[in-house]
Amino acid sequence: MTEPGEPTGSTRRMPTVAPGDSETPTPVLDSSADTRAPVPTLEQGDGRAGRFWSARRVPAALLALVLLGAAGLLLYDIAAVRADHPAMQWRRSLADGLAERQLDDVAVLIGAGVAALIGLWLILLALTPGLRDLLPMRRDRSDVRAGLDRTAAALVLRDRAVEVSGVQSVRVRMGRRKAKVRALSHFRELDDVRTDLDDVLEKAVRELGLAKPPALSVQVHRPAKKG
Repeated sequence: MTEPGEPTGSTRRMPTVAPGDSETPTPVLDSSADTRAPVPTLEQGDGRAGRFWSARRVPAALLALVLLGAAGLLLYDIAAVRADHPAMQWRRSLADGLAERQLDDVAVLIGAGVAALIGLWLILLALTPGLRDLLPMRRDRSDVRAGLDRTAAALVLRDRAVEVSGVQSVRVRMGRRKAKVRALSHFRELDDVRTDLDDVLEKAVRELGLAKPPALSVQVHRPAKKG
């Protein structure tokens, strides 16, 4: 390129730009994207999850009401005796009965047995988690805990089972350790239907994401003939 006043054939020197004078910002890579943890899937993590514990509100409320009533009645009677009033008839009768009855008396044995049964029942409630209808799911994050109702899990297995060719109807009983599936097939060989059901249901159980997948028990029968 030439300009007026310059010799023909000469070239114009282009201005140079220093590296620090550029106004275009240099893109910065997000280093956190490389170190970000991947999204967990059902195949990742140890999946350890314990059962959900029930609050036991009903037994606790009933026991609290009984103890509150008994303690209030006893304190009222004690305060009445301190105020030079006679003790209540039930307390005098109870004291006389305990003084007269022997330990091998039938009434004493029955009362002791009932008290022992109630105590064992309360201990059992305290040591067992309860909520048997709630199946714990895989726990891949420490701050997230989920559970699946057994009825919902049975419905999922039933819906998957009826999609198998040859299956007419399905009944599923979902337990914590075993899922019992009973299917009726109106065509196809029973062995072929059972094989397809095993494959489909095993995949369905894995997709439920349970911490302890139940064992499958699949039975296939022919529907009963009418008449």
